Amino acid sequence: MALHFNRAEYDRRIAAVTSAMAADGLDGLLMFQQESMYYLTGYDTFGFCFFQCLYLGADGRLALLTRSPDLRQARHTSIIADIRIWTDEAGAKPATQLRDMLASLGCKGKRLGIENQSYGLTHFNGKQVDAALNGFCRLSDASDLVNMIRVVKSPAELKYVRKAGELGDLAFKAALRKTKAGADEGDILAAQQAAVFAGGGDYPANEFIIGSGRDALLCRYKSGRRKLGKRDQLTLEWAGVYRHYHAAFMRTVIIGKPSRHHAAMDEAAREALAAVEEQMVPGRTAGDVFAAHARVMDAHGMKNHRLNACGYSLGAKFTPSWMDNPMFYKDNPVEIRPGMVFFAHMILMNSEAGSAYCLGRTYIVGNKKPESVSMAPLEMVVR
Repeated sequence: MALHFNRAEYDRRIAAVTSAMAADGLDGLLMFQQESMYYLTGYDTFGFCFFQCLYLGADGRLALLTRSPDLRQARHTSIIADIRIWTDEAGAKPATQLRDMLASLGCKGKRLGIENQSYGLTHFNGKQVDAALNGFCRLSDASDLVNMIRVVKSPAELKYVRKAGELGDLAFKAALRKTKAGADEGDILAAQQAAVFAGGGDYPANEFIIGSGRDALLCRYKSGRRKLGKRDQLTLEWAGVYRHYHAAFMRTVIIGKPSRHHAAMDEAAREALAAVEEQMVPGRTAGDVFAAHARVMDAHGMKNHRLNACGYSLGAKFTPSWMDNPMFYKDNPVEIRPGMVFFAHMILMNSEAGSAYCLGRTYIVGNKKPESVSMAPLEMVVR
């Protein structure tokens, strides 16, 4: 099997989840989040865009209901032994076949947790599940049960995070080699992706972001490319990705002479990131981190140019987003613990001046100060 962790690691994770289930009075858990499936079993697929569900019983028993194209995928990439197939046909009713599987596992009348907040469970399919299981068992929302366990990474996982950080640095170096006046954004983007793949990495859970000129003020990927001018700005957001573990980064590179706005933003961003690092320690909260970011940015007169969040958790993520919870925003009470991994981003977008400046990197929370997984310096980069 193509497993990225040993069996003891998976057994430890399953034990942690079944313990949490017992504390919540659950007899079983219905998982629709691909991240949960990968975390507990190694199951690696994008087949979650169709109906599929992984069941975990209080006794640790696993059973997967999926489509026939994922049968061999599950056998090859996971520890799941009980794999069942719902039938592709006109009028297919996978939710009914899920009920039949649960009946065979003795779940009738039991209390089951369900991951309602999932890209793998559309509103349409969710209604089908509710209808099929109505009167069969009792459902209780458990969307964050696995999430709040996997947010703290094991030593084995942190090795992959650090490797992702190395790939992220290689991607930035590759981008800088291509960045100059007249360069095509497509060549820069291709260089970044090539560096990750050549280093043994994976596709990211969402597209890399690249934008120059006015597009440098965007925080999302958009189609279309342009060539860099003699005096320009280039915003890049990318991730090193290894075994699906992400280390995200964000930088704005200046082409030609930096403007006074760029200089002011650079000063604010670096000071804010330093303040964020001071709060990214055990015992503080995600809200404390955001407050440090906002305090510094606002003191530099950047309140109208900053965002209302300044980072988020990272881990093994699947399409459509590498973003994970918890997020750094106002008053978020989630406590920061050793082993958590966060992307902290200082994003400034001055629409009136048409200027952008972004600075961000990934950290592992330690017992004292956080560990950056990047070796790249934080000074403004000018090409």
